[in-house]
Amino acid sequence: MAMAQTEFPLWKGDMPGEGAAQAEGLKPDKGDGVIRLTNVSEPTLAFYPATPAGAPAPMVIVCPGGGYNILSMDKEGTEVAEWLNSIGVSAAVLKYRCPSNREGALQDARRAVRMAREKSKEWNINPQRIGMLGFSAGGHLAAACSASVDRPDFTVLVYPAYLFQKGGVELVDEIRVDAETPPAFVVQAWDDRKHYRSSLAYSVALDAQGIPVELHLFAKGGHGYGLRPSAHPVSQWPTLCEAWMRESGFLK
Repeated sequence: MAMAQTEFPLWKGDMPGEGAAQAEGLKPDKGDGVIRLTNVSEPTLAFYPATPAGAPAPMVIVCPGGGYNILSMDKEGTEVAEWLNSIGVSAAVLKYRCPSNREGALQDARRAVRMAREKSKEWNINPQRIGMLGFSAGGHLAAACSASVDRPDFTVLVYPAYLFQKGGVELVDEIRVDAETPPAFVVQAWDDRKHYRSSLAYSVALDAQGIPVELHLFAKGGHGYGLRPSAHPVSQWPTLCEAWMRESGFLK
């Protein structure tokens, strides 16, 4: 099992914007085996190195979902880091500011990418193979970060949220896609009726700019499954994602 070697604060007295008004803590247990963290004022990046040590590894920054209100820290965070380590990818779980702080969350995501590149030698990672993997709101965050100067080299969006304009499948105005937007691997279940248009909107926007995108649209699966077992083929997405990373040259 992978273990985070170090949790790094993203900011050292120079954090832009504001944090949460209340103390950081966990939401009450719903009995579904999910750890829900909220009121994050001190964002961090928890680094999970790939083993064994050798040539610099690719790294993926993991952005848990939770509607920008909470962070699903295990199902869409630490469990994902452990899977990435198992295929030879270093990982870093991003604890970004919440609740209701999209601007702060984006500042945190951009800072996480900068930190990864700055520490690439120390962490033994390839600074040109830094990806960002996000679930739901974390998928929106990864897409937003991809539109900034501190963009990752590739993204993996799993049931991303908030990316389509109401009533259609056009990308929301605040997410810009251009020739510099990184390639993406997108996972979506058709029966996730609240969010499926987000995956379509982002994939079509990337394709229109000639950006490589691989979209896997499954009939069933719903929303919020993470990497946990499912009765539906959507559970195959980690294997498909690994194959895409290898085919795209991000993982060797």
